[in-house]
Amino acid sequence: MHMSSLRPALVAISHGTSSPDGQRVIEELVAAVAAALPDVEVRLGHVDVQDPDVATVLASLPAGQPAVVVPLLLSAGYHVHVDLTKATAADTVTLTAALGPHDSLVDLLVRRLEAAVSDLADPASRIVLVAAGSSDARAVADCRTTAEALSARLGREVSLAFLSAAEPRLDAHVAEIRRDDPEARIVAASYLLAPGYFQSLAEKGGADVITAPLLAVGDADPAELVGIVLDRYRTA
Repeated sequence: MHMSSLRPALVAISHGTSSPDGQRVIEELVAAVAAALPDVEVRLGHVDVQDPDVATVLASLPAGQPAVVVPLLLSAGYHVHVDLTKATAADTVTLTAALGPHDSLVDLLVRRLEAAVSDLADPASRIVLVAAGSSDARAVADCRTTAEALSARLGREVSLAFLSAAEPRLDAHVAEIRRDDPEARIVAASYLLAPGYFQSLAEKGGADVITAPLLAVGDADPAELVGIVLDRYRTA
């Protein structure tokens, strides 16, 4: 991670997790980004749960070093619009959009579905995109955009459910599908970045199949996600 006075640093900011697997895959993603940008200082910080926080990471950069903060979050809710906007108010700091919505995330969702289900086109399957959920309507709208894009890509209906803060909740949605269509095989596509609390909630949500999160152990720096982070940095 070489220093350059001209190139802005890339500061990747994750939500933060207490899951060791979740921490590891995020660190591996950031290491893959750093490997792709050998002339750029690449740092990792977190908005919650873990240290260092955003302010600490930015303060650790050389004085006057410009920085581009890339949120490692799938949609822009409170953390982006409030926490990160406040933390990156300095003139030398640029805050990019969240990782999603993005076509490459749809590519990765399809890849995870294909790994979990051999016959994705089976009409007996009902596909549900499962997101963490947010009380911020903009974040919910971002998730709906992704569900619609996944539906268009697969050429079939994809419904949307949440694990907290927004409706419908996954367990209630699964129960409703079972009432309407007792024979359905419910395939939950995890729209979660990493293993941890929400992925374990999704696994208990009652679906027949749940895909791995976007950052999965053993496939921890997928080209799609590395590409999005690089794209956000370069666009800024």
